[in-house]
Amino acid sequence: MSILQNTTSSSIIFLLTGVLGLEAFHTWISITFCFLYITAVSGNSLILFAIVTQPSLHEPIYYFLSMPSTTDLGLSISTLVTMLGIFWFNAREISLNACLSQMFFIQLFTVMESSVLLAMVFDCFVAISSPLRYASFLTDLKIVQIATSMVLLLKRLSFCRSHVLHHSYCFHPDMMKLSCTDTRINSAVGLTVLITTAGVDSIFIIFFNFLIIKTVLSIASPEERKKAFSTCVSHIGAVAVFYIPLISLSFVHRFGKQSPPYVHTLIANAYLLIPPVLNPIIYSMKIK
Repeated sequence: MSILQNTTSSSIIFLLTGVLGLEAFHTWISITFCFLYITAVSGNSLILFAIVTQPSLHEPIYYFLSMPSTTDLGLSISTLVTMLGIFWFNAREISLNACLSQMFFIQLFTVMESSVLLAMVFDCFVAISSPLRYASFLTDLKIVQIATSMVLLLKRLSFCRSHVLHHSYCFHPDMMKLSCTDTRINSAVGLTVLITTAGVDSIFIIFFNFLIIKTVLSIASPEERKKAFSTCVSHIGAVAVFYIPLISLSFVHRFGKQSPPYVHTLIANAYLLIPPVLNPIIYSMKIK
């Protein structure tokens, strides 16, 4: 099949890419990625296992901690097969439907994690004692609608340019670049989703963290300040490891057009791998 064929058929095949410019080091990169995936999957699974099996952890604060572990686990599993398949078996081909399905789950778990982090920070600020009030921020319907809208808009596009994607997984901006159809609606929806989820969430997270720090510093006793801050430190750490790679990826794609191709790929992979790897370490400070 010609890669220049103009088609919207579900039989279209995309070609995923490893780390451009670092092909000679793919073996070592694959070992590193494999280690990170094992750490992410096993770490988050252990967190969930501990919370489910230990009666002493059946409390609202630990239920909150189980939510990011669930999203991190889903995010890792959704990209594991294609990522390691490229480096181990040179399995680069992926169908349009499979690509859209992977992109759906990446968007789904990313929006979920951003919203859960906002709920956790809010929970920390007001010291919520009733379980799982995060639903006031987020509903299952809202999450599915956000992820589905981007997939359906990509489904309507025609792809008549090269079908070679520049990442090891299906990335929404990467797929839009291959279309010969007008993508202004896709770009507008993508920007709207970014602003209304990660953008708004991050603003509120910064605001509540400011209030948390202000409240902690207003406590007279140093011992009480230390105790109050320790209850929220895991939330602040989780926010940092999620948003720093996300912001770095956004800046590289926006301002790093002259950067080597491997910089974009490595940061895109780090965005998916760093939070699932580091979050279990952060949460383990709460779960002794």
